[in-house]
Amino acid sequence: MATATTSSLSLSSSSAAIVDTRAALRQPSSASPQCVSLPTLPPPPVQSQSRRKVARNVVAMATGEAPAEIAEGETPEILKTIQEAWDKVEDKYAVSSLVVAVAVAVYGSAGLISAIDRLPLIPGVLELVGIGYTGWFAYRNLVFKPDREALIQKIKETYKEIIGSTKMEEE
Repeated sequence: MATATTSSLSLSSSSAAIVDTRAALRQPSSASPQCVSLPTLPPPPVQSQSRRKVARNVVAMATGEAPAEIAEGETPEILKTIQEAWDKVEDKYAVSSLVVAVAVAVYGSAGLISAIDRLPLIPGVLELVGIGYTGWFAYRNLVFKPDREALIQKIKETYKEIIGSTKMEEE
């Protein structure tokens, strides 16, 4: 019959050393077991509040500006703009639903992309396809002047269809 050998790895908490018992069994009884001692980590640095304030004051002094503070009742300009735009919206339920749908779509597409990225060979193939298409597009639309002008005209027409404005033609 076959005999089974077992190996155990023990950790001594008092000496913080790892001992391989199989290696100890292979050595003669007069030799000591092989021990590996791990170095201890230094304690984390202690930072007090006064150091942080000094560092922040030094940065403010170096720029020559006082730190900007917002008053209690004052809101930043960007929040005012967003609030005004939200007040102009008539169908808030539809806009909120659209925002949630976009957030779910972004989360789902990020999960799909990370799943594809984990597959072997697929990311490399997709990268080669992207490089090839970029080269083809550049050769077809950017190398020669008539092709460049046709591409610029197509972009302007598409912009005009989407926006309905002639701002780009004035430039």
